Amino acid sequence: MQLNRLDVAGAFLVTPRIFPDDRGHFLEMFSQPAFQREVGHELTVAQVNCSLSRRGTIRGLHAVALPGQARYVTCPQGAILDIVVDVRLGSPTYGEHVAVELGADNRHALYLAEGLAHGFAPLTDEATVVYLCSSTWAPDREVEINALDPELNLPWPRDTEPLMSDKDRAAPTLREAAERGLLPTYAECQELYARLDGLAMGGERR
Repeated sequence: MQLNRLDVAGAFLVTPRIFPDDRGHFLEMFSQPAFQREVGHELTVAQVNCSLSRRGTIRGLHAVALPGQARYVTCPQGAILDIVVDVRLGSPTYGEHVAVELGADNRHALYLAEGLAHGFAPLTDEATVVYLCSSTWAPDREVEINALDPELNLPWPRDTEPLMSDKDRAAPTLREAAERGLLPTYAECQELYARLDGLAMGGERR
């Protein structure tokens, strides 16, 4: 598999090598050596989540307060538009986003490092999303940003009225989240990434 850095630092698009034959096809959805070679450290998997969403749904934007949660997102059934937003205060790309299509046809995956927020919307009638998480669910550390924040102006599908949870719809804008002290700083995230890379190189845990 191949990992390509996206325009928001810490986000990678994963393109697997697909081996088709008369029976169907085979691919590696994840390879730890390939991942570590590009990202700098291993992905520790503490929890695997799966969701099924109908067309019109928007899930997100979700992040986790530091030490955060890295995520490796796949869409084995249907297709989604996944949007990553840089919510790290002081980041050169703060408030910017990247949008990628994940689905059963392209078999792409998306990795987002700790400190980044993301959300997704199905592009098909139904879509199944499976994602590997570096930490378990911790409701007291959840950070939510409103996916319809007009200042972010994210390119969600506009063909139907968005179907969102009450919690997602009531989430603060990015500006409001910053004013409430909910967001990580870029410096804090860089320190975390350096620590993870150091552990991968055999450094002592601090």
